[in-house]
Amino acid sequence: MTGSPAPAGGPLAGIRALEVAGLGPTPFTGMMLADMGADVLRLERPTGRTIRFVPDRYDVPSRGRRSVAIDLKAAGAAELVLALVRHSDVLIEGYRPGVCERLGIGPAPCLAANPRLVYTRITGWGQDGPRAHLGGHDINYIAATGALSAIGERDRKPMPPLNLLGDFGGGGMLAVVGTLAALVEVERHGRGQVVDAAMIDGVTSLLATTYGYASAGVLSPERESNFTDGGAPFYRTYACAGGGYVAVGAVEAVFFSRLVQTLGVPIRPEDQQDKARWPEMSQLIGDVFATRTREEWAAVFSEVDACVSPVLSFTEAAADEQVAARATLITRDGVTQPAPSPRFGATPSELGRPPRSPGADSASALIEWGVPPDEVERLLKAGVVIAAADTDSSGA
Repeated sequence: MTGSPAPAGGPLAGIRALEVAGLGPTPFTGMMLADMGADVLRLERPTGRTIRFVPDRYDVPSRGRRSVAIDLKAAGAAELVLALVRHSDVLIEGYRPGVCERLGIGPAPCLAANPRLVYTRITGWGQDGPRAHLGGHDINYIAATGALSAIGERDRKPMPPLNLLGDFGGGGMLAVVGTLAALVEVERHGRGQVVDAAMIDGVTSLLATTYGYASAGVLSPERESNFTDGGAPFYRTYACAGGGYVAVGAVEAVFFSRLVQTLGVPIRPEDQQDKARWPEMSQLIGDVFATRTREEWAAVFSEVDACVSPVLSFTEAAADEQVAARATLITRDGVTQPAPSPRFGATPSELGRPPRSPGADSASALIEWGVPPDEVERLLKAGVVIAAADTDSSGA
């Protein structure tokens, strides 16, 4: 692989990646690679990020890498990117199809500059098809795959599960997997390639079991009528006294038997799969859960292996004993965030740099990536590259 070892540890130490900054799955992919030790350089708009709800220091998916602000439409910008590509193992971009080609940094010139490059493209609709050039967000992509239609209560409208399915599960994670697989191909045969990571493809992959059940005719199209969508009494949430909730996942017979025995409800364990009785069983179980608080039920089921857990808020999750024991959430500079994952026994990952403001590292990073200092100075004077003070990553 090209480049010198990154300052962080992790299995991807020594890998260099360019991230053409975007939204949602693109920074998430960059974060995952950086968490695993890759030296990721973000190429950002001089005007900053297009959607900005919080100061930069709270933009957790932007952690772990440096930022260069570059006007990709300026004369000389494409040449700069291609020069960086020659020192890169990976390029990640999340623009609509054809944008990078028009900017002169599409797959053809990049792979010509570096035949070993993994060129990862992240879109919602994919690189082809009748909707490829349309905009969209997570909710649009999960709507088109069938996923959104299955989420929510029966007599209410479908509810998006945050933006977890499209942006991160079906988009970012898919791009990470594709990038790593393509890096293996480079190691084996010295051949780079384009990775087309489309969110509609990724979400559909996540629905493999669901589509299998649908093909078998055992999946109801009505929400809250199947065993993993809240329809089953053994896989749903229940309200407790005082406003809290518990989550029940007593799918296996042994867990369901312990559940009904602990609650003392008049339900025979052998009736678990009787769908005609599911509404009645849910009512019986719900009535008992409503008699105690969430905390009381959490104490009860801490001694019973029945797959019952309290539903925690984000704030409460940070204090959960299992989350705390594994340090799954960590706090740096007052920002609570996920620890790098997965965990590696021989090459442990480390939390890298805090999020940087766009352009905070323009000069120093380009020089480290092999651009001569006088060329960096010329690019700065020409406005191709912009250097910005890192005012926000420190909270100022």
